[in-house]
Amino acid sequence: MYERHTLARSLHDLGMGAWFGGSLMGAVGLNGAAREWDDEKTGNRIASIGWAKWTPANGVAIAAHLVGAVSLLASDFYRVEHQRGVGAMSVAKTAITAAALGATAYSRVLGKKIEKASSPESGTPGGTEEHHRTVEDTERQLRWAQWSIPVLTGALTVISALAGEQQRPSQQKMGMLGRAAARLDLD
Repeated sequence: MYERHTLARSLHDLGMGAWFGGSLMGAVGLNGAAREWDDEKTGNRIASIGWAKWTPANGVAIAAHLVGAVSLLASDFYRVEHQRGVGAMSVAKTAITAAALGATAYSRVLGKKIEKASSPESGTPGGTEEHHRTVEDTERQLRWAQWSIPVLTGALTVISALAGEQQRPSQQKMGMLGRAAARLDLD
């Protein structure tokens, strides 16, 4: 019952930390710097290049987090079944992870649209009014999507702290007794 899972915890925590930190730095630092540019198209292009360079590292971070999370879930499956609160925490963590993955993928799709619109091959420097509105709408959606990633991965960090607290021997004992008592009440 008291096994060590150092590699799984390390992959889980380092992956989540890089996913959270990279998305926060990109939303604040990279996008903030790009908005300082006098020429919006050039600023968008610079931000796009930065996000494109981050994408492979972010993919590795997300993969590490997921491998660690699945490994920890598998090793704690007994607790998920028998300790009150652990199952609900696991469901919440899985749902938030799925939302963060969706937000990350959606951000990349929107980012690629802006990258294409701001590339030198995209046509006239100013573009049409309709093109400009489309880019503005995409940028607005992208800001919301990009800010949702640090919010969601921050929430995962908080839930992971709760999971760590649930692993304390006193919490395990109380949770398992509470689950057993609940089962007796249902019978």
